[in-house]
Amino acid sequence: MYRFILTAVFCLMLAVSNSVVALETGNKKQPNIIVIMSDDMGYSDIGCYGSEINTPNLDELAANGLRFTQFYNTARCCPTRASLLTGLYPHQAGVGWMMNDQGLDGYRGELNRSSQTMAEVLKPAGYSTYMTGKWHVTKHVNPKDDAQKFNWPQQRGFDRYYGIINGASSLWDPNSLVRGNELITCVNDADYQPTDPYHFTDAVSDNAVKFVKEHDPKAPFFMYVSYTAAHWPMHARPRDIEKYAGMYDVGYQVIRQKRLDKMKGIGLVSDTTLLTAPVGQWEQINDKRWESACMEVYAAMVDQMDQGIGRIVGALKETGQYDNTLILFLQDNGGCAEGCGRGGERPQRAAAPTLDPLPADLVHYFGSVPAQTRDGWPILRGRVMPGPADTYIGYGRNWANVSNTPFREYKHWVHEGGISTPLIAHWPAGIKDQNELRHQPAHLIDVMATCVDVASADYPKQIGSTEITPLEGKSLVAAFEDQPIDRWLYWEHEGNRAVRDGNWKLVAKGKMADRSQPVKWELYDLSVDRIEQNDLAKAQPDRVKKMAEKWQEYANRCQVYPCPKAKPKPKAKEKPVKNKK
Repeated sequence: MYRFILTAVFCLMLAVSNSVVALETGNKKQPNIIVIMSDDMGYSDIGCYGSEINTPNLDELAANGLRFTQFYNTARCCPTRASLLTGLYPHQAGVGWMMNDQGLDGYRGELNRSSQTMAEVLKPAGYSTYMTGKWHVTKHVNPKDDAQKFNWPQQRGFDRYYGIINGASSLWDPNSLVRGNELITCVNDADYQPTDPYHFTDAVSDNAVKFVKEHDPKAPFFMYVSYTAAHWPMHARPRDIEKYAGMYDVGYQVIRQKRLDKMKGIGLVSDTTLLTAPVGQWEQINDKRWESACMEVYAAMVDQMDQGIGRIVGALKETGQYDNTLILFLQDNGGCAEGCGRGGERPQRAAAPTLDPLPADLVHYFGSVPAQTRDGWPILRGRVMPGPADTYIGYGRNWANVSNTPFREYKHWVHEGGISTPLIAHWPAGIKDQNELRHQPAHLIDVMATCVDVASADYPKQIGSTEITPLEGKSLVAAFEDQPIDRWLYWEHEGNRAVRDGNWKLVAKGKMADRSQPVKWELYDLSVDRIEQNDLAKAQPDRVKKMAEKWQEYANRCQVYPCPKAKPKPKAKEKPVKNKK
């Protein structure tokens, strides 16, 4: 009897010990996950993808990890965020266009409840969930009450949040700034008062560092870091702008050629790749100093973001979490050709503020462009030298063409320049290969599937009475190991549409109002023509027909159709008829 009791106690202790070991092993196998996304940047804008911009921290992540050469976004900021967060095509998540309710399920301008965010899915798997930066998947940026915060980060699975709810803002004094679940300003935030003048890019990085350092390492964490760099307005610190003084005086085409040559050397594109035709001629630019300055400030914004990423990586190393953290870096769309604030002559600054300063607790301007700075200076647009807080302009179409080297088109369009993004994957404990390229076509929808895979999480089929839309993406773990990922990929934004099958891509331009109208498709073999110059549509009508039918199936299944109807143009007011005497 005594021997039996001893044996039973020993077996119980062994079982408990094995359970503890299994739990610890399980925790070790569950990596931390950090998804970092930049805003309005082109495929070639970071050093390890061809740029002359100084990005040593991203370059180091690439050198110690993987670079994907054919990774895709959705061509626009808020649809990309909806797709990234949910693992669905954006219309399935309710954000087929912008933050406007068009009266159709694919175009509600809000994340729907039939989708789940990465935070909502990973939290039941034991993850703490954090976010810093731009949210931009709800129209309620200035809620009347807490009920209108139903699609804010903490209502969609995040434990801690710091950032902006809307899509664009001054980086020196951001609007719709939120900590946790409350609107704040950069001057009344008790948790973050930097010694340098406040800048949102640094604030995103520094709060991410704060979350890493304050995290309890007994559990894994998921963090989404969503920068607004390098989205307009061009706001950067003078010390970073100075690094690029004169660098862009050589003009667009010289920089494009240097980037392409570097990309070929890395292996990002084939040795036979040519440049698409330039969209701007440097010789025809009258104010070259101003034009160069726009790109200098843009480069400084990217540089500043990279410095912040370095601080986040440093925090991981300091807390012993570096090796078992999967870091993914990507961009939300291609370079932005929007002419934000660039029209008109160079404005003159007043000798003193011409408006009353805004009270610190009333600075919440909720449009994209403020009327003035916090200390009362009027906002300047036109050919003003960018960088300071009283300016609000973009870098323009010609520099966007440089950002998207060597591809066609820009943000909004679904040609390669609009949807191609770098993807850096870094995970010392989970990815054995270093400084290698992965050529498998992949998409934002794959990020959620990857997170679910590496976290050993369960993706729900139903929450309460709500059925959850099944994931569209595939885990990239196979691609990490250089295994193929065979599938079709689809795009639609503002009537621009595309479908990819293997190396074949069918693509068309469109308009918001006529997506049900006949389409002029273009067909490209991306294995030899990634810059989309040799249209094979007429030569291969059967392939066009088959791929167009597949796109139509996707459009019907994923709530692209029905499309919002075009709003009728208001009738011109009739001029009063004067009575003739």
